[in-house]
Amino acid sequence: MNRSLFAIENLCYLQNGPYSFTIDEHEIIGLSGASGVGKTQLLRAMVETILYSGSLYFKGQKPEKFSPSQWRRLISLVPAESMWWGEYVSDHFPDEETEVILATLLEELGFTPEIVSWQVERLSTGERQRLALARALVLQPAVLLLDEPCSALDSQSTELVETLLLRYRQRSETALIWVSHDEEQLKRVADRCFQVDQRGLHVRW
Repeated sequence: MNRSLFAIENLCYLQNGPYSFTIDEHEIIGLSGASGVGKTQLLRAMVETILYSGSLYFKGQKPEKFSPSQWRRLISLVPAESMWWGEYVSDHFPDEETEVILATLLEELGFTPEIVSWQVERLSTGERQRLALARALVLQPAVLLLDEPCSALDSQSTELVETLLLRYRQRSETALIWVSHDEEQLKRVADRCFQVDQRGLHVRW
């Protein structure tokens, strides 16, 4: 087994697959493909929220070596549309140990500290998208799965997010898998890019 940071081997789900690739430390892999082809479900299979066959490895270890919560903290998915269960933004950042990290993230994403006291219903779609990213990054995942992370953002906010994520990938034992319909964005951020179809992955660059 290749000792890459993260790997999938012959991954199949629903009617899709098999998919195989490895990703190394500090690398960003871009995924593109037609709407409805199954890119989101591919990410969901990686965090084991849908049934799949095949194998997943983090540093050579299968998910069975971790609890489900440990796996999803190591391999973290930021969905295109995030869930919000509390009335206030602060309800979604309860860990006092991460306050310093959160404060830095909020500043880098263009927020003032007061945002945590806002009611969720006050947030715009773009603000929710950036805060969902902060919610994932505050836990410092090793492999960050991004499903259209800038789809609701203007150009200024997109630049903030790209800058933050390019800096984040420089951490040790960190890599990103980035789904986007924006080919120009993938050219800016990705080291490699695959086209996703129902039968497999095809190298774009």
